[in-house]
Amino acid sequence: MTLKPSQVLSHLHAKRSDFEQFGQATWKSLQLYQTALKVASQATEQALLERLQELNTFDRGAEPLEPLGLWENWVMPAGLKWQSREESHQWVRDRLLGVSTFAVDGSQIYPGKDLSIPIALVQIGWFENFHQDGRYEKDIAIDVMTPRDLQISNGGEPVDRRVNMRRFEMETTRLVQYMEDHADDPNSLAFLDGSLVATFAEAFDEETRQFYVQCVVRLLQASQTHRVPLVGYIDTTFARDLTVMLQRLEGLPDAPALHDASLLNRWLQWGDRTPLFRCRRLGILKHYPTAMRDQITFTYLKAHDGYPVRLELPLWVYEAGRADRVLDWVRGEIIIGGGYPYAIETADQTAVLKAEDRHTFFRLLQDWATNENLHLRLSRKMVSKVRRR
Repeated sequence: MTLKPSQVLSHLHAKRSDFEQFGQATWKSLQLYQTALKVASQATEQALLERLQELNTFDRGAEPLEPLGLWENWVMPAGLKWQSREESHQWVRDRLLGVSTFAVDGSQIYPGKDLSIPIALVQIGWFENFHQDGRYEKDIAIDVMTPRDLQISNGGEPVDRRVNMRRFEMETTRLVQYMEDHADDPNSLAFLDGSLVATFAEAFDEETRQFYVQCVVRLLQASQTHRVPLVGYIDTTFARDLTVMLQRLEGLPDAPALHDASLLNRWLQWGDRTPLFRCRRLGILKHYPTAMRDQITFTYLKAHDGYPVRLELPLWVYEAGRADRVLDWVRGEIIIGGGYPYAIETADQTAVLKAEDRHTFFRLLQDWATNENLHLRLSRKMVSKVRRR
């Protein structure tokens, strides 16, 4: 049966007070933390660093990198306003001409009940825009995962997790390859569609957590070794590094529902950003190699009408004096993409597996298994779909 709107509305009305209390508590926390931010933004980075170092703990949320005390509410105005779309695109051309931007994304077909043998398909797609003479490169790579790859056992292990791990490994390996191919190229930029601080891996077992950490660490090491800037782009972020830093500095009550993007949003105009901070979140970073735990920086950038996005960069990009230029490249990609980096958006479109791809895969699989005399059975439902297509 379809969802009954009357029942949904009845439950919402009955629990209205829960939402109201949550909203009021969050609003009070927001006011308190924004007041603390106004005060903290008047201090120099050295003054804040000294106070944070007195805490004598890694888990301080963040540390300032760029000079502070000059930027009210930690907003560095971009001053980017144009009279027409053509003016904005000219600004983009002036900065991105001859710059190679690269992104990769993935898609998958999970094992399911339609097949008698566990099998999965992983596909990654990438897009490189040379920003010159209309040149670009789009392509895909796939992997077929067998029962051995999926580590099928009688213990009921979650095989979908193995598929997700393989996809992430393929995506990050392709990014590393791009950075190797563009070693020491001053006009190249790699995007990771996600965070360099792999907090999502904290919920997994030790083996899985270390797998994801090692993939991200290889990215960071490749970026530093080959001097190719890497940007982790997080469009919707619930990170709380600045919030935790303010809490530590001012002894504020914990506000778990408050995150950095909501804290900063009211003051940012399009293109504005915060100063760069070094991530000093404990959590997942304690599983990174010691030398890499403090090598991730971040800033918040107003990219569209919603909350600011979070950008993460390896520390070496800032130390090499290349952060401003790289961030302008990111702004340019966002303008081209209409609010989202064009390279990431196009990589996603390239990688996605559609319904017809799924049916093609099953048809090829069935034909191949028949020719090889392998006992592979498709469900009657899938056989019917394959025949119709």
